[in-house]
Amino acid sequence: MAESFMSQWVYTDVVKDHFMNPRNIWSDKEDFKADGIGEVGSLACGDQMRVGIKVSDGRISDLRWLTYGCASAIASTSMMSEMAIGMSLEEAYRLSPKQITEALGGLPEHKFHCSVLGDKALRAAIDDYLEKNGMDNPYKRMSAKIICECKGVTDQMIEELVKTDKVRTFEDLQRLTGASTACGKCRESIAAELSEMLHIYNK
Repeated sequence: MAESFMSQWVYTDVVKDHFMNPRNIWSDKEDFKADGIGEVGSLACGDQMRVGIKVSDGRISDLRWLTYGCASAIASTSMMSEMAIGMSLEEAYRLSPKQITEALGGLPEHKFHCSVLGDKALRAAIDDYLEKNGMDNPYKRMSAKIICECKGVTDQMIEELVKTDKVRTFEDLQRLTGASTACGKCRESIAAELSEMLHIYNK
């Protein structure tokens, strides 16, 4: 049975390795005291992640994670953890799903959202660390991507509105931000971003 399953494996060898031998898992037996913790996702939608980081001299000195999800979720979070350790906070904040996926040698297109959770949980942990220490967070502004140029709406604005339960529909988003109410060219991109955020945060 196991041999049959492995013969049908559609992922790369790197994904297989990180799935079978995940790195930096947050074990209950380990006394890991995180300086910042980030959580994204929901068990209801199938993927949930928690990332804890230790910070020293502006760099991530150590990282632990937990995830409930598919092989892609486990492998991508494991890879993210290896990539992030040693990075400056700015470098880690800018770590993208594309970078994680490329390091894995690719993921099936319908599984790409799994890698998105890993980088978002990492950013949430950095946000938490900076907030706990009363420090400014320039990285959030620097990494924001404008989706609606006419109204200056960014991906992080949409994420924050979904996280805080202020937006659940496209109409909610238009009412609060004016997104896609001018030229309308961004409508498809805005809808896709909103759909992704609603999925990730199970709204």
